[in-house]
Amino acid sequence: MRLSGLRLRVADPAGLARFYARYFGMDARPDPQGWRVGYAGQDADLILLPGGGSYAHQRTHRYWKIGVTLPNVDIAVAQLRGAGIAASEPKQFIDIGYMAHLTDPEGFVIELLQHDFEGHRPQDAGDPDMPLGGGAHVGQITLRTGDIDAELLQFASMQRLSIQDVPQYGFDLHFLAYTDDTPPNPDLTAVENREWLWKRPYTQLEFQHIAGQAFEEDPAFAGLEITGAG
Repeated sequence: MRLSGLRLRVADPAGLARFYARYFGMDARPDPQGWRVGYAGQDADLILLPGGGSYAHQRTHRYWKIGVTLPNVDIAVAQLRGAGIAASEPKQFIDIGYMAHLTDPEGFVIELLQHDFEGHRPQDAGDPDMPLGGGAHVGQITLRTGDIDAELLQFASMQRLSIQDVPQYGFDLHFLAYTDDTPPNPDLTAVENREWLWKRPYTQLEFQHIAGQAFEEDPAFAGLEITGAG
């Protein structure tokens, strides 16, 4: 099985597809349901469906963001800002990763997550002549949950790759994928696994877990596409 798509309802599927093709270097193609954009390889596509609009992300929503993993976040942010697209200042977020954030033209959140922590990036990482510096993947689709045990039961066929506790912000993160890969350290909480995780060439399902919290089903989130299921 493979996590092969994220379905989002948007106001202008064709226009949003052009945005991801132009600035993120994704392939865009018409889909029977709308438009499909993504990178070649094993990661999930964004399936852009009509029927959305006026999207405004809320912390109470179950759907949160996509994470785009890449070799050099500084190159990616410089390119986006040069094109007039606002992006946050890249920074190391505790012991999780070097990242920046932005929203697409319809208001959906995008996290840019570097393969390597701040100070660990190879000098030659990234190509300024490629969109986002090249080497990008849709690394994560992030959902929120108040009951991680229920999610692990629902997605029992996925392998758990990492558990990242963030007590200062009141949540923990859980990463799952359809893969036979095993992390370098069998302790899934180990920090040393995280840069390995950001380099995986497939999309992980990430849960931000806030114990006991209830989250709203966002009408813009139309579900996941999992190929090979059933």
